[in-house]
Amino acid sequence: MSQIRVRKHTARYWTATFDNEPVNLMNPATVYELDELLTSLETDPDVRVIVFDSANPDFFIAHWDVTTPRDVVVGMKTEGATQRGMHPYVDVQTRLGRLPVVTIAAIRGRVRGAGSEFALACDIRFASRERAVFGQFEIGVGAVPGGGSTAHLPRLMGRGRALEALLGGGDFPAELAERYGWINRALPDAELDTFVDSFARRIVGYDKEVIVEIKGLVNRASLPPDEEWLAATQAYLVSTARPGAGRTRMATLLENGMQQDSEVERNLGHHVARYDDNVD
Repeated sequence: MSQIRVRKHTARYWTATFDNEPVNLMNPATVYELDELLTSLETDPDVRVIVFDSANPDFFIAHWDVTTPRDVVVGMKTEGATQRGMHPYVDVQTRLGRLPVVTIAAIRGRVRGAGSEFALACDIRFASRERAVFGQFEIGVGAVPGGGSTAHLPRLMGRGRALEALLGGGDFPAELAERYGWINRALPDAELDTFVDSFARRIVGYDKEVIVEIKGLVNRASLPPDEEWLAATQAYLVSTARPGAGRTRMATLLENGMQQDSEVERNLGHHVARYDDNVD
């Protein structure tokens, strides 16, 4: 069953909706669907804007499915990613920024870990002030973030605030995320859809060649080089192979409802700092 529903409002304006119950976990199947979608966006001569949103108002993309066996993650392959020397997950993230199409994340609900990294890879991020929550919780389960957050966050919010997010592992409500630069704007929930739709329709009225040229110039000034992505991917794979308190904490979190629509998952930024005997 597909995890992503694509709607073509017009030839120039598409929407892609994440729908993977119960909490929109990202997994290898998500990556392969995104790979196919991005190929369509790269080759379509008319599309100018795609908006990514969620069918679940409480979870945009919760995070990566941490129960995915490590050998499955390591063994993921797509033809394009292999040609570009990238892991397919990272290949999707880098292509999002380089598409000849404007990518907009319209965020309701929680978006952590790989979900946050997907949103960061989009060109523009708008979020519900009341419902959106951001976080990079990986440190709490003994992992190094491997999909671009260590590259994007320092560029968006500065070194100190990036380290606060990445080393603290806590949650950032939308208003704080906006103040830090994680997102473009935090909007009242009742206004989010109308605002995003209006903004997208404004862009699709412009010449595609000019859109692509402006995005390309901004990319030259702002996107991380491939070396940073590759280093983060390698660090992630190494970190997930070693034992430690984070592995034990992750098992406890899963026993207590992580990856389900539960209090633990809804407040994961709080719970990743628990279950550690070394904390007085």
